[in-house]
Amino acid sequence: MDLVIRDVRVIDGSGGPSYRADVGLDDGRIAAVRREGDPALSGTRLLDAHGLALSPGFIDMHAHSDLALLRDPAHEAKAAQGVTLEVLGQDGLSYAPVDDPTLAEVRKAITGWNGGAPGDTTVDFDWRTVGEYLDRLDRQGIAVNAAYLIPQGTVRMYAVGWDDRPATPAELARMKQLVAEGLEQGAVGMSSGLTYTPGMYAGNAELIELCRVVARYDGYYCPHHRSYGAGALQAYEEMVSLTRAAGCALHLAHATMNFGVNKGRAPELLALLDDALAAGADISLDTYPYTPGCTTLVAMLPSWASEGGPDAILARLRDDSTAEKIRHHMEEIGADGCHGVPIEWDTIEISGVSDPGLASCVGKTVAQSAAQRGEAPWVTARRLLIDDRLGSTILQHVGHEENVREIMRHRVHTGGSDGILQGDKPHPRAYGTFPHYLGRYARELGILSLEETVAHLTSRPAARLRLPDRGLVREGYRADLVLFDPDTVAAGSTFESPRTLPIGIPHVLIDGRFVIEDGRRTDVLAGRSVRRTDHRPARLPPNARPAS
Repeated sequence: MDLVIRDVRVIDGSGGPSYRADVGLDDGRIAAVRREGDPALSGTRLLDAHGLALSPGFIDMHAHSDLALLRDPAHEAKAAQGVTLEVLGQDGLSYAPVDDPTLAEVRKAITGWNGGAPGDTTVDFDWRTVGEYLDRLDRQGIAVNAAYLIPQGTVRMYAVGWDDRPATPAELARMKQLVAEGLEQGAVGMSSGLTYTPGMYAGNAELIELCRVVARYDGYYCPHHRSYGAGALQAYEEMVSLTRAAGCALHLAHATMNFGVNKGRAPELLALLDDALAAGADISLDTYPYTPGCTTLVAMLPSWASEGGPDAILARLRDDSTAEKIRHHMEEIGADGCHGVPIEWDTIEISGVSDPGLASCVGKTVAQSAAQRGEAPWVTARRLLIDDRLGSTILQHVGHEENVREIMRHRVHTGGSDGILQGDKPHPRAYGTFPHYLGRYARELGILSLEETVAHLTSRPAARLRLPDRGLVREGYRADLVLFDPDTVAAGSTFESPRTLPIGIPHVLIDGRFVIEDGRRTDVLAGRSVRRTDHRPARLPPNARPAS
């Protein structure tokens, strides 16, 4: 065999008890698992793993590495965490399918997430379709595997534009065609960002029609739904009802309950989901193990202020009368961009800017910067939006620890970093989500056992993605594996030092090749696109125990 990992504690991803074994890898697959007392394995290379645990590679169900994988071949942010597969195309906005005008608009719209603004030459945007984007990942070579969701907001931008109106029958037919083509080219489902324009302009009837297309390809719908603040439970219920009407599987993105109105209300959300599951709904969800959120500053605006796209937004902000209407809506009414809750500027921390000349704002809340300047917070925020051309990212400190813990215990929970890698001070979840689950929430707090935690991060997301040969340590499965020290594994990233790599993860393998070896990134680019080519549900071997 190519490699034999000896005397390792196998946490196989099923949620069942761990066990000691030797594990042999050959030709990118797990060739043999030999428990204590079984005949010994021999291999070209031996790795003594005493004291370490072996698990399947972690699957990041919510990633914003759409350009980072192309721009940064090392991609240590994820590889060093043990992530071996990321799901891209999140929150309804990404870079395929597009035509030239749509690509230019989406590059401006999500500069704060990914960089890549018009004029940025660090990535050659030489694709237009989903298939061409996935081909580009494969052609260039990437650090970790990547799956893709069709971004509904981009699709609407392509077919309808930035107008806040229902789609015409012809426009709806075009959107359905774009979604079908993307799924045929390998996308695993469709995402939405229903607090982001222009995707949020879609009504439920339109979304149901698109989800019916997704269902025909056995994909899933992954919405960032209409509110995580005021009316959050109703927004979750809306997504459950919508997907059931469409006959489509549902995966709830970063399924949090935020802002003061939702403190302690996670049990109500989970009861809603349990009722739907009992009635036959196909639902899963992901979360990150932190309380603050992360997005762009422009996302806080009311949707009417964003109609027409980035250039129209900037024109409204420059007009004093319109800017005052925006302020009133945000501060006194509660904009839909801020989930229907009046914005509290002392919770909005600037985490990154596109213009280096504005770096003095990073690491401060809008309220703090305003106080230093002796002006109202809105004056500071408005100036930053204009001067940074909508490219500023924020941390939004509005979460509740009790909700985070309650939701991660749920039987359909998976892990998703929602990792935005842009900015001088990104959210530490981008570099720390998976070791933070293992170290903080499993080992230190005991919210879940280590075996349960690994199942949440491996076999559960693999089942949602319909991947028949990933997510478990089983003979014949792909050798996407993580070796970590259960006693020391921890996130290194903090809010003060968000790009610090984790500790206690010495080895990560993709396709049986070391991506991380002895704690260091190798030059191996073993990742590739993971495409929906087999529409049958994942099947576990007869002797495999399903995730609990």
